[in-house]
Amino acid sequence: MWRRLWLLLLVWSVPGRALSAPPLNEAITSLAQHWDVIEYQTAKREQAAAFAALAKQAHELSTAQPGHAEPLIWEAIVLCSEAGAERGIGALRLVKRARKLLLKAEEIDPKALDGSVYSTLGSLYYQVPGWPIGFGDKEQAAVYLHKALEINPDGIDPNYFYGDFLVEQGDYRAAVPVLEKALHAPPRPGRDVADHGRREEVRRVLEAARDKGGSS
Repeated sequence: MWRRLWLLLLVWSVPGRALSAPPLNEAITSLAQHWDVIEYQTAKREQAAAFAALAKQAHELSTAQPGHAEPLIWEAIVLCSEAGAERGIGALRLVKRARKLLLKAEEIDPKALDGSVYSTLGSLYYQVPGWPIGFGDKEQAAVYLHKALEINPDGIDPNYFYGDFLVEQGDYRAAVPVLEKALHAPPRPGRDVADHGRREEVRRVLEAARDKGGSS
């Protein structure tokens, strides 16, 4: 049931607007770039431990910066990453923790990190198993993914995850233009590794969508 949970490993750009203090901005950038290295340049067998260590750093930041949505979002993202690398029963525990953090971040600033709260929640809701195992819900996933696109319509991640969701739903024709938009999304400063890795994922899903009936 966790065959696609690795897709929850989200890559978010540092927001265009400045955060409340330079140290927080720098810390968020550091978390993002460490994530890039673990996800795209670290051996699979080493990722679970690496993500667990990064999750501790993210938790320290969110604890030290109460009232800010950005650290909560990144802590949730890293927990999802750890879940994808770990798999099994423990993964569900981690994604449940991530969901709580995201809902807390939404209360503080739903538009933080270009709407990453909603892309992350949407991804969780369509990829985590539904009741009685987990909290997955395809209808709720669609709501969150649409909110993410309203905030960041041109971003690589919102378009990628919405396109992947459409493929999961069997709507291949609708998925193709969304994934094409993700493929041609503007680059994110300082995130070359992440952008390259995400585009490769987009290409794989786009190829599958076209093979299954989507227009080219």
